[in-house]
Amino acid sequence: MSDIVTYQDAATAFADFIEPTPAELDAIEQEMPVILADVDLLDAHIVTLDRTPTELDERRIRRARRRALAARVALVNRAAGTSLPGGAA
Repeated sequence: MSDIVTYQDAATAFADFIEPTPAELDAIEQEMPVILADVDLLDAHIVTLDRTPTELDERRIRRARRRALAARVALVNRAAGTSLPGGAA
């Protein structure tokens, strides 16, 4: 009969490295408007899963889609503006 060994020591040996770095947290913070806009879009779609979308549902989906796209464009523009050398836009 073999002994049952826990892997806790192996799993927690690198616990300090599992946490996100400050740079990763900053990246998440920069992407948060996109994440929230995508959640709103998913919520709008989820509401219509079990029924035929009404005109109000369709408007809500269109608005959420526009907000999600606008958030993505803003993120890309912000990233492009900070990565260009010499301050050129």
